[in-house]
Amino acid sequence: MNTAIVWLRRDLRLHDQPAFRCAAAHERLLPLYVHDPDGYAAHAGEASRWWLHHSLAALAGRLAEAGSRLHLDVGDSGTVLAGWAQAVGAVAIYTTYRADPGDEAEIARVRQHLADQGLSLHAEADGLLTNPWTVRNRGGRPYRAFTPFWRNAAADLSPPTPQECPTLPPAPESPPQSLSLPALGLLSPIPWHTKLHGTWQPGETEALHRLAGFLSEGIGCYATQRDLPAVAGTSRLSPSLHFGELSIRDLWHRLSRASAAQPEDEDGIAAFRSELGWREFAYHLLAQEPELHSRPFDRRFEAFPWRDDPHGALLQAWREGKTGIPLVDAGMRELWATGWMHNRTRMVTGSFLVKNLRLPWQWGEAFFRDTLVDWDPASNSMGWQWVTGCGADAAPYFRVFNPVRQAERFDPDGVYIARWVPELANLPPKHRHQPWSASAQALAQAGVTLGVTYPRPIIDLQQSRKEALAAFQTLG
Repeated sequence: MNTAIVWLRRDLRLHDQPAFRCAAAHERLLPLYVHDPDGYAAHAGEASRWWLHHSLAALAGRLAEAGSRLHLDVGDSGTVLAGWAQAVGAVAIYTTYRADPGDEAEIARVRQHLADQGLSLHAEADGLLTNPWTVRNRGGRPYRAFTPFWRNAAADLSPPTPQECPTLPPAPESPPQSLSLPALGLLSPIPWHTKLHGTWQPGETEALHRLAGFLSEGIGCYATQRDLPAVAGTSRLSPSLHFGELSIRDLWHRLSRASAAQPEDEDGIAAFRSELGWREFAYHLLAQEPELHSRPFDRRFEAFPWRDDPHGALLQAWREGKTGIPLVDAGMRELWATGWMHNRTRMVTGSFLVKNLRLPWQWGEAFFRDTLVDWDPASNSMGWQWVTGCGADAAPYFRVFNPVRQAERFDPDGVYIARWVPELANLPPKHRHQPWSASAQALAQAGVTLGVTYPRPIIDLQQSRKEALAAFQTLG
């Protein structure tokens, strides 16, 4: 029997999914997800694994509707795939990959293992609009700055037209027993993640619904509202793109159709395309620096004099949203409650950690990796290097985000702060940004006692800025 296996990875959808399209030519088809403890799971945090668990559940439902069935197993990917192929008599295995060094190394390793067993692995690039290995500047080198990169890449960007899922062949008649989804062990035994259900519904169906709503109702305001953390002005599509619940090609073509049909929304469409460009750029940087999560592009920062935090008190206050700086605390509490943080506050909280507290950016990267549902190995690392000032095309180190000024500009009425730091909600809006400047009477009337109901600032913003700039000067 002419049987194929689709090895699912970060491509958890049926629409415009290359592996399913290729495998549909066979007589039998077995979709298989392998939880390899040394693969993706070795790097993903708790929030990512929560999303993966529920995205797999949603995909299982989609496959059942299509007359197929998702199979699950645990172990070394090459070994598990070879075993399943032998059990069902598969003649080929199809998968997709993300063009980054880690993903490509895993594909190469599994391909060699399968070849030793007489099996072929067919892998197609997916998840990106560009190829990090081919976009080059006039000198033939990779880009280190976003603007010329995106100008070049976007000029000739013409992704293939997305294709609907074909009719899926039936499953093999007697496949091995699949593991249950809980048996993969993706969910933490400490059920902190149950709160995420109130904010997110993983899976392809919900991702497409979210995309349709954004293109019809949100894209027109995107350019003007995406920096306002109190407003639902962003797409929130990043976790679905990360897990391949959405096809990046389909998204690009939908933007093109929206541009033609909704010319009044062109500013928002252009701004959103640029954000997709930053996502592409992150993968181009990852291709240049496989250790992007830990090693600075600017090697001088390997000798940066970070502050001592021997008991972890500063880091803990930052993680818990108890720094006494309202916008920083609001962002960190939003992250802990929802697994997501508005991009503006990601920049502010990141800058506060590395430039005011002067703690290593790698600590922030690791915490975001564990708590963000949209953690991505390229985008998260690039973002931290950007805000630190040590990355390619980074914000210069002397650019220190003042969280008070940022709050006054992007949350002028303190709505976002009041939502996530409710102990300050009764303060007049002008005092929510810096409650330490409020009079004793105003604090008393709002029921705020600094140091008791809300922390005093754990660090002086102006003094810490000076110390950060002095530390940077030591790098020469």
